[in-house]
Amino acid sequence: MSTGAIVMLVISLTIVWGGLALAVIQLRRHPEEPENSRSD
Repeated sequence: MSTGAIVMLVISLTIVWGGLALAVIQLRRHPEEPENSRSD
């Protein structure tokens, strides 16, 4: 693999895994409420 390909691989992995980590942190701080807990 060329150097450019390795750099792009590292950047894309950082974006994907970083986004996943940020989503998990966001959900832990502000959990979603279940939709079926309405009192109609």
